Amino acid sequence: MRRTLIVAGGLLAAGAGPARAQAVLAAPPTGPSAPETAAPPTVLAYAEQMPAFPGGEEAFRRYLSAKTRYPPEAERLNLSGTVYVRFVVDEAGRIRDAEVVKGVGAGLDEEALRLVRLMPWWTPGRQHGQPVRVQRTLPISFRLR
Repeated sequence: MRRTLIVAGGLLAAGAGPARAQAVLAAPPTGPSAPETAAPPTVLAYAEQMPAFPGGEEAFRRYLSAKTRYPPEAERLNLSGTVYVRFVVDEAGRIRDAEVVKGVGAGLDEEALRLVRLMPWWTPGRQHGQPVRVQRTLPISFRLR
């Protein structure tokens, strides 16, 4: 049985048209142990220049193809599907706070998270010429053939 991984196209390209920054803020901690001076970092949903995988979309596909290990449980069940992983690319290009937004199960969710956490640093997003934190949601499709 041949295993292949398909990634939905157009995920890494920056959007066209006028750039509008949308902030996604985490709720600040509350209560007696909350720090008084620490403000949560601003995370944008969209930036003038979106974060990009080093080498572009083709390099991203090669990375996924080379690093993916189809989970035995999913293979045994002949399970395919798309796992949506949300993460933040910080100002240096590191991947932060990776989480599954919508999963499939049978080990595919864990494999998608593993792939995202192992990725090399990205080119960070930029707003007004400055590097910024940008949130991304990446669909990773698993298909057995």
